[in-house]
Amino acid sequence: MAIDEHLNLILGEVGENIHKAVINGAFIKELRLLEKPFPLKELAERLERVFPGGVKLREDISAILILDKVKVTEEGVVEGTGLVADRARAIFDEFVRELRKSQE
Repeated sequence: MAIDEHLNLILGEVGENIHKAVINGAFIKELRLLEKPFPLKELAERLERVFPGGVKLREDISAILILDKVKVTEEGVVEGTGLVADRARAIFDEFVRELRKSQE
């Protein structure tokens, strides 16, 4: 979920009954990024062009809120219906296609 200023790792949903766990940064020898994170901020900027003033990037929950009605994550439109959700879904799909093409 996060890394704090002391390099402690904060993990989420570690086990069946463990929702959060912290690994002390003093015990970490090496940290590697195995996968490039989803560019949620870039997607939010693109959505902002279509919905000016109606887009909120919520990095704390890894989501974008559009007009407080539609929620978009790296999985796509996960909450909301109607024209706003349909337009957001189309923008998301195009964004992901471009992202995959640039990674090839």
